[in-house]
Amino acid sequence: MRLSLSVLLVTLALCCYEANAIVCPSLGKDMIAFLFQHEALYKPHLQLAYNPPEAALNAKLQVKSCTDKIPIVQRKLIAGVLEKILMKCVF
Repeated sequence: MRLSLSVLLVTLALCCYEANAIVCPSLGKDMIAFLFQHEALYKPHLQLAYNPPEAALNAKLQVKSCTDKIPIVQRKLIAGVLEKILMKCVF
């Protein structure tokens, strides 16, 4: 539960400030991939999209391994909330 709250707070902070509204579409895609893609697909996605340092990549994948333990039904609920937040940012 704490992880999902953290994800929502980060999304709000990055997305719902007018100067960052342009980030919303790519942030949405990344958050959905974070919630639903298998780690084997998500790691190359991160490397191509952001070229992060190895430590940052490993840290994100470690958090993803925790997120992957959340039941799919709960992850769908989190994705629905994220979608509503992103829609507020865009419009």
